[in-house]
Amino acid sequence: QVQLVESGGGSVQAGGSLRLSCAASGYTYSNYCLGWFRQAPGKEREGVAAIYSGGSSTYIADSMKGRFTISQDKATKTLYLQMNSLKPEDTAMYYCAAAPLITCPYGRPDKYNYWGQGTQVTVSS
Repeated sequence: QVQLVESGGGSVQAGGSLRLSCAASGYTYSNYCLGWFRQAPGKEREGVAAIYSGGSSTYIADSMKGRFTISQDKATKTLYLQMNSLKPEDTAMYYCAAAPLITCPYGRPDKYNYWGQGTQVTVSS
């Protein structure tokens, strides 16, 4: 059974940084698309970043380029999201997700089969 467990959320001031982690288990790690999504109250879930577990190519949403970085540790099956220069509008629940695909459906939450429980990020001005 695929399990994804996020951690690392919290409250920071604008301009600060956080690193989110997502521990994955229960599947062959090398054949999945892994993504980060976020959802703010009253808004739709949006794609933040994605990476193919068997490679190195990544996707970062335009509004987060230059501030957010997605990476992975294949040995520990852990996905990361480094978030720098945080803004109040980055406040949201952040989720990691996985899909058994080799072509990553960037920014498409409907294409991901497995989800973590989420970790809250709150950025104050």
